[in-house]
Amino acid sequence: MKTMPMLLWAALLSLCFSCNKRESSITLKASGLSVANTSPAGDVVGKIVVGYQGWFACTGDGSPINAWWHYTQDWAKIPSATNNGIKSWPDVRDYTSTFQTGWPALGNGSPATLFSSYTDQTVNTHFRWMQENDIDAAALQRFNPNGQEGPIRDSVTAKVKRAAETYGRKFYIMYDVSGWTNMQSEIKTDWLAKMSAYTSSSAYAMQNGKPVVCIWGFGFNDDNHPWSADICIDVINWFKNQGCYVIGGVPTHWREENSDSRPAFLNAYKAFNMLSPWMVGRIGNAGESDNFFTNVNTPDQAFCNANGIDYQPCVLPGDLQEKQRAHGDFMWRQFYNMIRVGCQGIYISMFDEYNEGNQIAKTAESAAFIPAGSGFVTLDEDGVACSADYYLRLTGDGGRMLKGQINLTAIRQTPTQPGGTANNPVGLTITLKGSNNLYVSSENGTQAMNCNRTAAGGWESFLVVDAGNGKIALKNNDKYVSSENGLQPITCNRSTIGVWEQFDWVTNADGSISLKGNNGLYISSEDGLQAMTCNRTTVGGWESFRLNQ
Repeated sequence: MKTMPMLLWAALLSLCFSCNKRESSITLKASGLSVANTSPAGDVVGKIVVGYQGWFACTGDGSPINAWWHYTQDWAKIPSATNNGIKSWPDVRDYTSTFQTGWPALGNGSPATLFSSYTDQTVNTHFRWMQENDIDAAALQRFNPNGQEGPIRDSVTAKVKRAAETYGRKFYIMYDVSGWTNMQSEIKTDWLAKMSAYTSSSAYAMQNGKPVVCIWGFGFNDDNHPWSADICIDVINWFKNQGCYVIGGVPTHWREENSDSRPAFLNAYKAFNMLSPWMVGRIGNAGESDNFFTNVNTPDQAFCNANGIDYQPCVLPGDLQEKQRAHGDFMWRQFYNMIRVGCQGIYISMFDEYNEGNQIAKTAESAAFIPAGSGFVTLDEDGVACSADYYLRLTGDGGRMLKGQINLTAIRQTPTQPGGTANNPVGLTITLKGSNNLYVSSENGTQAMNCNRTAAGGWESFLVVDAGNGKIALKNNDKYVSSENGLQPITCNRSTIGVWEQFDWVTNADGSISLKGNNGLYISSEDGLQAMTCNRTTVGGWESFRLNQ
């Protein structure tokens, strides 16, 4: 099939995922643009779903388990530096009920307390955050419910139902079958005896008129997921016979033999209505996301299109403790890649996974909000200040891009601090296009900057940084743009913000912007014919730039 022009592709993508007109059954794949019938818009197709663990408890919270569930290595003992089970520290300022730990006080002097997923206020707070950030649905994780954790998992399910109803969010049950010895029979019993009753809730997710169930763990090639393809097909078909729309949480390389997938499992994967391959631990930066887009996600989507299966790839914020996040640019690149591949929905891994450092829920933003001397990495780890709710806001904006409410763009749209706008875009990554219709390039800091690039890549993207006193700085590849006092061409080679690295952000009457240096003069594109300067007394065409176009 011939490649479709990008403007037509963008228009059709917007049509498919517009807010109220997404009944279209056409799904387009940006790379090659194969066309196939897939499910219409519903509670998972065309939507952002977050994985919700809901698995934290504290001694004294009134829960059936009455232990530091998932916060520690030894659940019977208080969390501390020598008994720790989490990688990231939650921001707890929105919780009215928290529990004292054995950690030292926070950097700001406040006591080191943690929330319990068992308290109604916690679950309500989480679903309020989802509502505030336009996150559509939560996949409630349900592990083997027949052990000591069963009663608290049952209680949390009831709390999630009430919170989802209160805040207008959807939820569905996501069985994680890892280590579940008698899974084949017990999962059916659990559904009939307990979980199926929740499908009568107005908040329970429906797709194609059917209640949604996800089963995570079929086909993984390890001892913790030992079932044959025939057993898995039996369970999938049983749920489908119960009238369910069934999602499979499957291995990353599910199409390939001799991979992380068990051999001869393709028919089991094809039995699912939707596939959601696991991605945590597979990628850690934007370049790796691009590689997966080309070599994994694109053929995944093509297979799903050809077989009438919906595709729900994972998007993850990155392991904060491993410093993967790049102030949101890593996560945004995944949104961009998964939307341009033509996915039917997106699964966020995860909402509250503080154990793996992949949470989007509110997280300590600086050393003031972690126990003193604890070593927890905070959201400002790379020098860019990010608000505690930043990854919630970023997820909301990724969802808007999925739905066609904002244009498909590789340039992150979410400021790292609340309230950032085009007039004060601190925290945004931007591109600048001159009046010659070409992009400004940092030239990787190795030579004077120019405005002569036909496309925007890494060197043409700039992070807007707060330089203080109402001024901004522009950062690329850990270096700052310098005006050089207007005495020589500008560069992007300064490691710190000094007087020549600060600019006034000026919004012009036509919507373009200009940048005024501390010498009181404006940056000029020099029409792309020579190196850029900062020596113009007035704003003309060469001193005007358009954002993200």
